[in-house]
Amino acid sequence: MAIYAHPDDADVAAGGVLAQWALEGCAVHLVVVCDGSKGSHVPQVDVRSLREVRRQELQLASDLLGVTTIECLDHVDGAVTNDDTLRSTLVGLIRQHRPEVVVGPDPTATFFGGVYVNHRDHRETGWALLDAVAPAAAMPLYFPDKGEAHQVHQLLLSGTHEPDVVVDVARTIDTKVKAVLAHASQIAGDAEGIRDVVYGRAGQAGHPVGLSFGEAFRSVELSF
Repeated sequence: MAIYAHPDDADVAAGGVLAQWALEGCAVHLVVVCDGSKGSHVPQVDVRSLREVRRQELQLASDLLGVTTIECLDHVDGAVTNDDTLRSTLVGLIRQHRPEVVVGPDPTATFFGGVYVNHRDHRETGWALLDAVAPAAAMPLYFPDKGEAHQVHQLLLSGTHEPDVVVDVARTIDTKVKAVLAHASQIAGDAEGIRDVVYGRAGQAGHPVGLSFGEAFRSVELSF
């Protein structure tokens, strides 16, 4: 299961590994917390139209990756909070789909290279994901109305400053590129530049461990 804030986040952060799992026959479930309605630098954009465009882009990208199910929680961009409501929803989805691995953003990563501050929605989603997985989903007295308790075996956190696992995505890097480009509303027509960025970042992640293309994560092995 992948849990991310915005419609394009999973493709950018973990599209290669999600496509790889789908190729191997795994059921891949995607949870998108936000509706994407503020993902534009154009002040005159119609919010309802943008929301619908991003929903369509999400479906196209997910089809390319081989995602099994998509759950859109439709929180307004910028308004995500790690509260009981969000944690309860995530616990219910985890107990419903019973994933072995949950992938999502590392909420401890805030500043990147002096040029980027991690989006609040990413951080709040990451904290809610962690709290839902460890321990709530695994313990029956947390949210008892959300189904039978389920222990996730492993967390893979993307966008991290402390990566300790790199997944080989050479087989699926082209699929990842196509999925990222499916989010046309977010790339300002610069498809070639986005393609170069995706290949470049995957190369940077893979080369230290001898891979052509990789995706790096912070791994947490949970007891069960």
